[in-house]
Amino acid sequence: MPVLKTNCDLSRCFLCKNSVAGWLPLIGANRKNLRYKKGATIFNEGEEANGMYFVYSGVVKVHRRWGNQKELIIRFGKTGDILGYRGLGDEKKYTVSATAIEPVVICYVELAFYESLLQINHQLTYQLMQCYANELQHAERKMSNMVHMNVKARVADTLLALQNQFGKSKEGNIDIQLSRQDIAAFTGTTYETLFRTMQEFIQEKLIKVSGKKIFVLKEKKLAELTHMP
Repeated sequence: MPVLKTNCDLSRCFLCKNSVAGWLPLIGANRKNLRYKKGATIFNEGEEANGMYFVYSGVVKVHRRWGNQKELIIRFGKTGDILGYRGLGDEKKYTVSATAIEPVVICYVELAFYESLLQINHQLTYQLMQCYANELQHAERKMSNMVHMNVKARVADTLLALQNQFGKSKEGNIDIQLSRQDIAAFTGTTYETLFRTMQEFIQEKLIKVSGKKIFVLKEKKLAELTHMP
């Protein structure tokens, strides 16, 4: 991937926002800005963890293998988010994969440098702990949903979660355009089941679809579906 000379203001990503101001010049000297094309792999599940990644621009999916040749999308990372922290620990291996779902610019620092920052910057260490706690809560909720929610409820929950994270565009659609396969992988279902469920939502006028653009028309009705027994 190309290394860029991006004029980073050292303020927008997880690393810079939570580091002591006096360390920012050192961060600037040790970071690399990397560009990835849509569909490019940033790191793979099982690879040795050599560094930490921070999203400067674009959107990344964080996913792992799920069953036979399937994937489960755990979350999406956007501008300012951190990637690769699951690689911290004794084994120093990434337990998930990260893939660009649109052109992405990443700020990268080597793992040894990042670990030295954690020892000095207490705010950075605290925020990383918060990341782990939030992701654990999200994972527990997702697994509970997969057990206790029917497919319609899970698809409704997914659409509302995407709208909550990415907001709406000026046109009114969810401000991220994902393939149906990615939406299915995020929901924890098959492409065919997702397609049928979304067609039902369209017929019920809960959503409208134009290409990859999804418009939530009746947010309250979708929310009600997520609370059905």
